[in-house]
Amino acid sequence: MTPSLLAHGAASGTDAIPPWQPAPLVIVGAAIALGLFWQAFARLRRRGRSDLAPWWRLAAFVAGVTLGVLAVISPLDGVAEEQLVSAHMLQHVLVGDLVPALLVVAVSGPLIWLSTPRPLLRAVHRAPRLRVAVAFVTRPAASFAIWAGAIAVWHVPAAYEAALAQPLLHDLEHATFFLGGILVWLQLVDPARRRALSPLGRIGYAVCLLAAGGALVNVLVFGNALYPSYASAGERVLDLGPAADQQAAGMVMLVEQWLTVGAFVVVVIVRRTSQVVGTGRPLAAGEHPLSL
Repeated sequence: MTPSLLAHGAASGTDAIPPWQPAPLVIVGAAIALGLFWQAFARLRRRGRSDLAPWWRLAAFVAGVTLGVLAVISPLDGVAEEQLVSAHMLQHVLVGDLVPALLVVAVSGPLIWLSTPRPLLRAVHRAPRLRVAVAFVTRPAASFAIWAGAIAVWHVPAAYEAALAQPLLHDLEHATFFLGGILVWLQLVDPARRRALSPLGRIGYAVCLLAAGGALVNVLVFGNALYPSYASAGERVLDLGPAADQQAAGMVMLVEQWLTVGAFVVVVIVRRTSQVVGTGRPLAAGEHPLSL
């Protein structure tokens, strides 16, 4: 089997619980990300702008990085690759949804610029084609298409099985999930205040995400067992047959999406309604609080 750049792959031995996987690139990348965020966070607090860098943002960023690292170096990776499609789904929703959500929420406001290396910002500014590409993929429709396309393509049985067999392809799968997650959460949270979507538009966007995820959930929960590698798996950490395992995978995705995207919708509705109530004025005819 070809070595993975991220050092994830089949676990050795016969134990049901695989060992931890060494992944130097993941750990180094996580350390760099934490360092960049910390210097931005500390700089704002030194300037007396603790309102822009509250401690909960640091906690959210650390939690996001920690979960991302654990998703690919902990025994979850071995279970996901060798034993349970439900464990693989848990890994996917961590890498492609929960981790991006935590990271994007954490860097909202000036932190997103201060934690981005200046050479990278200069490179984007000086490269017109790169600038156009970044502008394109961060459009709401393009971000959604990348996110939905990654989910749809990688869960096709042939692509799914190929990723399980080829570690480098598996790394690409996780990278596209992460990229798609970052892009759609940029639209939802709008950390750079681009205002590409109104509050009502962001709620509509979230509903579209839930609907697209729900389509895959329906296939997994109500369809036949799709992935032969799991049907032939030997020892498992949970006593789940192929059909029950796949149904559990669908439920993992459903619950996680509603806990993240669903919670986002509730927060936006409550916040916008509170802002309207706080103005002390009645709504005009036909005016909705989320349209403000």
